[in-house]
Amino acid sequence: MCVSDKSGSGSGVLRGVAMAGIAASAVGIATATAGAVIAGVMARTVVTPPRKREDDTTVLAVDETAGTITLEANADSVLPGEYSFFFTGDTGHARLGQLLARDGAGVTRRILSVDYGALAPRVKGRLSGWLYLSPQDLGFPFENVTIPLDLPSRAVVSALAPAWLIPAEEHSDRWVIQVHGRAVTRPEALRAVPVFREAGYNSLLISYRNDTEAPQSGDGRYSLGDTEWFDVDAAIDFAAGRGARQVVLMGWSMGGAIALQAATRSRHRGLLRGVVLESPVIDWADVVAFQGVAMGLPAVIARLSMRVMGGRWGGLITGQAFPIDFRRLDFVARADELELPMLLLHSNDDGFVPVTGSRALATSRTDIVTFVPFGVARHTKLWNYDRDRWNAAIATWLAKLSLRSPASPGAA
Repeated sequence: MCVSDKSGSGSGVLRGVAMAGIAASAVGIATATAGAVIAGVMARTVVTPPRKREDDTTVLAVDETAGTITLEANADSVLPGEYSFFFTGDTGHARLGQLLARDGAGVTRRILSVDYGALAPRVKGRLSGWLYLSPQDLGFPFENVTIPLDLPSRAVVSALAPAWLIPAEEHSDRWVIQVHGRAVTRPEALRAVPVFREAGYNSLLISYRNDTEAPQSGDGRYSLGDTEWFDVDAAIDFAAGRGARQVVLMGWSMGGAIALQAATRSRHRGLLRGVVLESPVIDWADVVAFQGVAMGLPAVIARLSMRVMGGRWGGLITGQAFPIDFRRLDFVARADELELPMLLLHSNDDGFVPVTGSRALATSRTDIVTFVPFGVARHTKLWNYDRDRWNAAIATWLAKLSLRSPASPGAA
């Protein structure tokens, strides 16, 4: 009886342990499944061009007589400088000037112009580093051109991407090709035209696949630079056909990752003389991890999302036609392969693309990299924050670049 009791008790314990194990496994499986789903959503979000931008700043007051606007205080609205303010789902646009006053809840700025839409209290919008919307705003002659792209996944043999060509004041064989960032378009780079023009450069501001201006690729997904660089190569070919003999690439944010791919993979590398990068993506692992933390996600989710984007099976989740080679996009690890002189402009408080990649690259390649850090300028708003310093950094770097022998662009 006693043995029987003990035997029954032992079986009950084992059954309890087994049930607890099953329950724990179920929880673990559920947790892992949830993590995989979140990673898949994150991966799909990264590679999918957004349909609209978020309006994250509320208008508190508008004084038409004084020509001022008061916005809720946040990391972008408190920055010194002049900015665009897109509002009501991009149906309105205003240009805002310097800070006039600030209290705990609001920031008052000068209204420079209201180009379209009606500003009013409770309207929501977003601040942008764009100040110019068109080359016409700069007052320079320009030409609307198209660049043939090779998109083999499309039914057509060739697709045409719109671009702006703003010539130098005098005839020149020096060109800069401007590559905008993720989820924006060509106007982002208009701020850079004057300083390059003063240095004798023709400016070619390009569009590229899936940016809403150029044709879509077959999958309609970003490759984070791994395929977009082909469109930069096509732009270099276009410039060469117009007489370019010395080409500088300038990339903004994700455009930096694209420019670095072109700098190392282009069939026209003999024409390239240097690279300027503004708030650039140097290593996507760094950026995805940073964004994961910003969203409150565990680090493993960011790593798993990169496996999704980089795996052949990942396209079933993200819609990608081809996996992304993140090792090829990592120029912290590939720093030794770079040859061209490079100017890096990045803010310590970027808030979207961490400065760590730029710092690591600058530290490892002091022979070719000139690094100009900003303290408080956020993401791609360095020109807005301190345009004199930004322009001077580029002008000085271009002057030094002109002293180099065109025959040896990679020489230290």
